[in-house]
Amino acid sequence: MIVIIDYGMGNLRSVSKALDHLGTPNRITEDPATVAGAEKLILPGVGAFGDAMAELDRRGLTEPIKQRAATGTPLLGICLGMQLIMETSEESPGVAGLGLVEGTVARFRTSELKVPHMGWNTVRRCRSAPLFEGIEDDSWFYFVHSYCVQPTSNAWDAVAGVTEYGGEFASVLWRDNVMATQFHPEKSQAVGLRMLGNFTQVLAPTPL
Repeated sequence: MIVIIDYGMGNLRSVSKALDHLGTPNRITEDPATVAGAEKLILPGVGAFGDAMAELDRRGLTEPIKQRAATGTPLLGICLGMQLIMETSEESPGVAGLGLVEGTVARFRTSELKVPHMGWNTVRRCRSAPLFEGIEDDSWFYFVHSYCVQPTSNAWDAVAGVTEYGGEFASVLWRDNVMATQFHPEKSQAVGLRMLGNFTQVLAPTPL
């Protein structure tokens, strides 16, 4: 069972339908107890960093997410969900993120390209990662975002894939059980479904 975290911001049904298509049991919930007992978690999201963290806090979801990540529960952040796993964001100064990967989130700084970055773009693999199993390098995925993550120098080992848009930015993160994509795999046709399917195959921790 994959738990999709509902904090009022995100394409929850799109993610759920993609998992349904894969034949993977899933549940959308805002219940902290359900999140705290989940075997696998997906944190989707569309919107502003500060608003999202405020909703996670208000619904009592922040600590259960951090605790599950700390105990080895596979977690996949999607789009804004990827940004929320960082420590801070330029979009919302003074607001703390989940802090699962060291670094911040910054707005694209380009005068030549449109912001938000919207549409199809390629992902270049930096290293092997569970999400890339069976996916060709430089495959195309669907993006919609104005901000991108910037891991600190000592967290750059968490970057598994990059994308070019006025310069290279991290588009896939992987550190142990924590994974994230800046693009929307649920909107990325067959290759996106394959990536979600790869996540469903990641082993959950064995109960003590």
